[in-house]
Amino acid sequence: MGNQLVWFKKDLRVTDHAPLSLAAQAGPCLCLYVFEPELIFAPDFDSSHAEFIRQSLFDLKQALENRGGVLLIQTGRMPEVLDALHQRYGFEALWSHEETGNDLSYARDLRVADWVKQKGLRWTELPQTGVVRRLKSRDRWAAHWEKRMSHDVIPPPNRLVPVPGLQASSTIPTLADLGLPPHSKPAMQSGGELAAQDTLRSFLTQRGQNYQKGMSSPVTAGEECSRLSPYLTWGNVSVRQVYQATLHQIQTVSAGPKGPESLQWLRSLRSFNKRLHWHCHFMQKLEDEPGIDFENMNRAFDGLRDPEPDKDLLAAWIQGQTGYPLVDACMRALHQQGWINFRMRAMLASFSAYHLWLHWREPAVQLARHFLDFEPGIHYSQFQMQSGVTGINTIRIYSPIKQAKEQDPTGAFIRQFVPELADLPNEFIHEPHTLPPLLALSYGFQPGVHYPLPVVDHATAYRQAKERIFEWKRRPEVRQMAQTVYEKHGSRQRPTRPLSAKRSESPRS
Repeated sequence: MGNQLVWFKKDLRVTDHAPLSLAAQAGPCLCLYVFEPELIFAPDFDSSHAEFIRQSLFDLKQALENRGGVLLIQTGRMPEVLDALHQRYGFEALWSHEETGNDLSYARDLRVADWVKQKGLRWTELPQTGVVRRLKSRDRWAAHWEKRMSHDVIPPPNRLVPVPGLQASSTIPTLADLGLPPHSKPAMQSGGELAAQDTLRSFLTQRGQNYQKGMSSPVTAGEECSRLSPYLTWGNVSVRQVYQATLHQIQTVSAGPKGPESLQWLRSLRSFNKRLHWHCHFMQKLEDEPGIDFENMNRAFDGLRDPEPDKDLLAAWIQGQTGYPLVDACMRALHQQGWINFRMRAMLASFSAYHLWLHWREPAVQLARHFLDFEPGIHYSQFQMQSGVTGINTIRIYSPIKQAKEQDPTGAFIRQFVPELADLPNEFIHEPHTLPPLLALSYGFQPGVHYPLPVVDHATAYRQAKERIFEWKRRPEVRQMAQTVYEKHGSRQRPTRPLSAKRSESPRS
């Protein structure tokens, strides 16, 4: 049996890792992780991502060593790294998971495929999510997903035999070693397979009971959401593991005592289960159409917004200085912890797209750096959807004031992340610019001095955005292209009428 090379990418675990399991059966293994400069210095990458990867590598390194394996960590460009290793260790097969990544990882994989072909080697890429390569039609995608998720979770190999000549695992480089600045997210989650398993367990048995109700508010979402998204992004746990663990917990609760608590658990677990389907549904869009991280999904919307953003508005948004407290609190929370719940992400994207009328691309790149769970297929598809340029999704223009009053009624979240507003009374915490002058004086607070005035007027921006987006959506070419987009990317769980139902187009204020 010849030497095998297992290339770890965004799959930093040993459980449910088909390439590792099969390679271990085929011969001695060279387990490899590569820090690739073109990826770690890309606009959508951040030092916090690298730190999460580093933490994950500590777990991976230990898990491999416990089984007799060795982890080799390299820094360099692919496939040049592979070529040097092939000359030294003469591996006969390359094993990895499929990846649906950004344009750089896509181009990298094409280069690796050419190199493998030139060398006459075998590269086995195996799926690790519900994404289907070379999918011909969306019509049976859900069946593909269910079938793949129902397969048994693959246990870690009992024993790994390292390739001859490889004696010890590599030292994990620091951020400085990689040429990266220190990360600036003191409250970010810790990476690794062990942390992923602990997070999954605590959600399914302790934290998740109120998930269905608590996931919308930033006050409660940090505790009551699963917080599994970074671990899914970097592959510390597989979608299949999470799905099957969730089903098992649903069965356990269903078989137990009946009552209000068990009913609440079941509603929350089933709601979470649906979102695991959506996770892969959105990734499939980028797999089927790699250009959507740069181009409008519905090209008939080209020209709707200027691709060059207003730099002042963009800076105010990304720095959390818009004068809209919940928007700013969410953005500042991202700066500290690299995570915010889904509804607040949608509000941030909506605010940039409609209130600021910014093209989605640059705001999406900026947020990609702050999202510890940045998954290109989900991220760019969602940004396009929230910006109204797919033609097949409901237009939602979120009111940041209404959302603040509904999701943070006492201003607890705002006070935590926008401390300059901490002393204001509840009735003005959501709109500090409306504080009467004498009352403002009594609080030692001056709107526009201690906290910015709103960068745009909500009512004016809302009206103009609504007029612009719906005028564009009525264009025949947009409606025609929407049907094409739906046939390629649309969910088959709803009627095939992407533009005909007016009631689905009402903005959310």
